Amino acid sequence: MGRATARRRTVRLRLEGDGPVEVVRPDTLVVEEPLEIRVGGTPLAVTMRTPGDDMDLAAGFLVSEGVVSRADELVAIRYCAGALADGSQTYNVLDVALASGVAPPDPSLERSFYTTSSCGLCGKASLDAVRTQTRFDVADDPLVVDAAVLAVLPDRLREAQATFDRTGGLHAAALFTPSGEMLVLREDVGRHNAVDKVVGWALREGMLPLRGLVLLVSGRASFELTQKAWMAGLSLLAAVSAPSSLAADLADEAGMTLVGFLRGPSMNVYTHDRRVARAGADTTDR
Repeated sequence: MGRATARRRTVRLRLEGDGPVEVVRPDTLVVEEPLEIRVGGTPLAVTMRTPGDDMDLAAGFLVSEGVVSRADELVAIRYCAGALADGSQTYNVLDVALASGVAPPDPSLERSFYTTSSCGLCGKASLDAVRTQTRFDVADDPLVVDAAVLAVLPDRLREAQATFDRTGGLHAAALFTPSGEMLVLREDVGRHNAVDKVVGWALREGMLPLRGLVLLVSGRASFELTQKAWMAGLSLLAAVSAPSSLAADLADEAGMTLVGFLRGPSMNVYTHDRRVARAGADTTDR
């Protein structure tokens, strides 16, 4: 299996009064490698990801594309042997077998040759394919989470990021219960991959739709992450950083609660704030 981290010789410079002090030492870097996802032997997409939890990533990707929404719609996910011309195994090609009767991906939803680790939508064939039709209605989810619980989730996310501690270069996504219990955390060099890994884990556990749960992401809330949350049946998406305007528009349309700038005791609730309980709050318009 591929490694999540790699060691590299590094020259560290520290500027001091008499000039720079140079120290040669190894540093730990996050690994970034391509993963090709095939369905029934047909290539669908190549994404740049951090190796690890690849089968969750493939499953979550197919949820995001509207191909599957239940665990029994997947028969198998396996690495392709002989991925290279010389027959060697790279663990960078996965083939997904769908259950009988499950339609293969619509060619109009296929991505071009690859997507980068920073942008999961850059390879979309057309903007019309971006708004994948979800099978789940999240607007009627009665989920309510206390603001005090939301406030502590970023610290719990950060404390569980083992690979980030070694590299400082990974995004994270995690599922939480309304009481703040972490169910799963996944890390990846791509923020969209981290979410796909979480959703794919939940799919394979038979948990979709993810009603009554919170998805927290370590960076910003983009349109794509909001879409992925909706496709998985999540009604509350929280982000440590800012949302985009399109993410807020989509969350509003979906009936999803979108929380941004979740840092310490403060947060911004951009849509459907009824799911964030704040007993005794002093409501002011500024």
